[in-house]
Amino acid sequence: MGNYFTVNMEENFKKNQEFIQSINKIKMERQIQLQYQMQERQAAMQIAKNRDTCLWLTAFSISSAAALFTGFRRTKRSYFLVPLVPLTFATLYYWDLAYGNKVHRIRMEAEHIMTHEADMLEWPCGLPSPSSIDLGRLEDEEKKKIHPPLL
Repeated sequence: MGNYFTVNMEENFKKNQEFIQSINKIKMERQIQLQYQMQERQAAMQIAKNRDTCLWLTAFSISSAAALFTGFRRTKRSYFLVPLVPLTFATLYYWDLAYGNKVHRIRMEAEHIMTHEADMLEWPCGLPSPSSIDLGRLEDEEKKKIHPPLL
């Protein structure tokens, strides 16, 4: 009877292990999907922000260009047209970022860096370990004991 109980317990243990592994796999896949969707939303917000900035900068550039051309026509002084050069570059940069393929070029450059220059992506002192995290947490608790917050 004891032998049957041990075999049955081992089978249940293996089934529980497989169940826990499948749950952990699903949990990890959900976390990855959540992070991916959050990153997509942040990228969409950034693109929307760039488009809004582009709209405002274009309106500013057009009104400034009109004023500068008016000043040039009245005085015939060419220094009125000088601010148009950097203003045009800034406007075109934001237009490319908001509506052009600059995001695609940035992504391709990032992929190039990740594949061919991976050593540039390494963190100083490597990845944090659970022991280093716990050590930092304990040091923070000690600092709070030595210097309690003022209430």
